[in-house]
Amino acid sequence: MNVEVRLFATFRNGRFKKKNIEIVENETKVKDLLNELGIKEEEIALIIVNGMHSNVDRKLEEGDTLALFPPVAGG
Repeated sequence: MNVEVRLFATFRNGRFKKKNIEIVENETKVKDLLNELGIKEEEIALIIVNGMHSNVDRKLEEGDTLALFPPVAGG
């Protein structure tokens, strides 16, 4: 199955902005994909799946769009 992953702010450093990732396991959760990307759960401020707030235990499905945001500051 394919999932679109969008990374924001510092998560893009050394990675990518937007990428389609093929997932072989049917029971893959957000936290499994985080491990694959080398992003620790503690580093995440916001997880969005298909435009809705989510968490690391959400099971991913074909065609999902996952957006990951680190804590950010600004004015």
